[in-house]
Amino acid sequence: MKILRRIGASPRERGSLSGETCPDIFELSDGNFAVVGTEATAVLDSELPADAARADYERIVVVSRETLLRAKADIPDA
Repeated sequence: MKILRRIGASPRERGSLSGETCPDIFELSDGNFAVVGTEATAVLDSELPADAARADYERIVVVSRETLLRAKADIPDA
């Protein structure tokens, strides 16, 4: 599995002062996506709706609204 490309604008393009440590979204060689975000499992786990769950190896991460909106145009339809 490898990172193929960034989805959306880079942290620098979104105004990161360092241009390095911000939420990010990447398309992977297997067709999946990887998300860099703030780990929030302990805070949000109990907030999941009744029809949602996560495995022990999964984590809930938060990305900024701007990160996701700027990625929207780059997310493939299929």
